[in-house]
Amino acid sequence: MPGHDDEFADEGTEIDVDALVLIVVGAHPKAEMFDRTIAYRLRQRMIGWLDQRFPTGGPRPLLPLVCSDVWYLNDQSLRERPAVAVGGPGVNALSAYLADKLPSAFVIDDVLMVQMDLEQHQNIACCWGLSPSDTSSAVDVFTDRYLDAFMRSSLGQEAA
Repeated sequence: MPGHDDEFADEGTEIDVDALVLIVVGAHPKAEMFDRTIAYRLRQRMIGWLDQRFPTGGPRPLLPLVCSDVWYLNDQSLRERPAVAVGGPGVNALSAYLADKLPSAFVIDDVLMVQMDLEQHQNIACCWGLSPSDTSSAVDVFTDRYLDAFMRSSLGQEAA
């Protein structure tokens, strides 16, 4: 439920799927070891973005949630939500799926890549690098350059 961090939710709390912004990591040991930590850092940046724009302490209109690629790819309602895949095609099935479907927004050859539709026809992005530190750098690039437009699009707003 928007406005409440998962550490305050109880098991009976319903999740409003329509409010989710998903950060998808692979269900692979390397993804769990490295990419999930990076994904939670991105989640905190998204929450910070929301808190700057909705500072009243009331419910946030979006709920950033980290989930696995298995859950995401097997649930149609989740595939309709804005999402950022974290981790490369070798460890994240969503990244593998998106590899030839999303344009590159930012690339450092043989190091890292941020893929997304800059015109926001699809509110989905993919951030990955050749090493965990490169993936972390790709997420930093996404956050610094594209997070505002991505979040505005997730809210149904035009980028200012």
